[in-house]
Amino acid sequence: MEKLKVAITHGDPNGIGYEVILKAFADPTMFELCTPIIYGSPKVASYHRKVMDLQVTFQTVNSPSDAHDGELSLVPCTADEVKLDLGQATAEAGEAALAALERAVADLKAGKVDVLVTAPINKHSIQSEAFRFPGHTEFIQARTAAEGEEALMILMNHDLRVALVTTHMPLRDVAQAITIEAVTRKLRIFNNSLLRDFRLSMPRIAVLALNPHAGDGGLLGTEEEEVIKPAMQQAGEEGIHVFGPFAADGFFGTRAYEHFDGVLAMYHDQGLAPFKLLAMDDGVNYTAGLNVVRTSPDHGTAYDIAGRGVADETSLRNAIYTAIDVYRARKDWDAAHQNPLPKLYVDKRDKSERG
Repeated sequence: MEKLKVAITHGDPNGIGYEVILKAFADPTMFELCTPIIYGSPKVASYHRKVMDLQVTFQTVNSPSDAHDGELSLVPCTADEVKLDLGQATAEAGEAALAALERAVADLKAGKVDVLVTAPINKHSIQSEAFRFPGHTEFIQARTAAEGEEALMILMNHDLRVALVTTHMPLRDVAQAITIEAVTRKLRIFNNSLLRDFRLSMPRIAVLALNPHAGDGGLLGTEEEEVIKPAMQQAGEEGIHVFGPFAADGFFGTRAYEHFDGVLAMYHDQGLAPFKLLAMDDGVNYTAGLNVVRTSPDHGTAYDIAGRGVADETSLRNAIYTAIDVYRARKDWDAAHQNPLPKLYVDKRDKSERG
């Protein structure tokens, strides 16, 4: 099987990005799966390797085309000297994070690499004239989305997939952003991703309520009756299997998510707080809905442990696995649907066509 070229941005160099990347590729079996290419700084990578005494080597290359099988390659994206201040948010670290991200996304769009894995950034220090976004997801959507495409943030591990209607938004603005159109649109993207990216033939999606106790019949809010249920009805008429809306506390407290293939949360902390409690060590952030494949570990820069050698690389490793799996699943899906037979009727149970 062909090895994919996996671009990995170094993230904020004052955080744990290099530590988890280098630890992941200290395992030689990783090179059996892919050809990894770090986008960052050779000197910073060497510094982190020395400080934490990590037994892994890398080769500096000018382009992904120069990367070789069985080696960890690094494409320089920054000035020779990057001032490090481990555990601190600095403007210089933000510039280094953005330089790597810009180069990696450009190479991804150009087809020089197959998938992108992003190490964590500091969302404040990376802000500049070139980056005025609340996070990776929005930046990558702006740089890569084709007409009509929209990103969907999915946090996932083997047992749970949580997608978000709204992402990096002040809580006071969330209710206004929860519209019938927005919820229906995210359900479509989520369902398509579960079908194409995760090989599920008839995905079941649980939808969370916005208000406590799912609005308590209008006593605690009307969005469930006026927005979420009509959106679910519309999605159902399109053949999407949706259930709810469920009160978020009871839904996660009773482990009801185990009965569904995906969960659509209305806002960031509603979905991510329980997800990270359940899957902090092995979770992956996946950007669905775009024509490119991008994943990330589900943790942040972890300044408090930067440079101490105690960071867990499992989430970064799983982000690499997920990117490879999704890329191959999409190839298989597209090949299987390239020349479909003429449609006579559709079985609504599994959306398969009958001839």
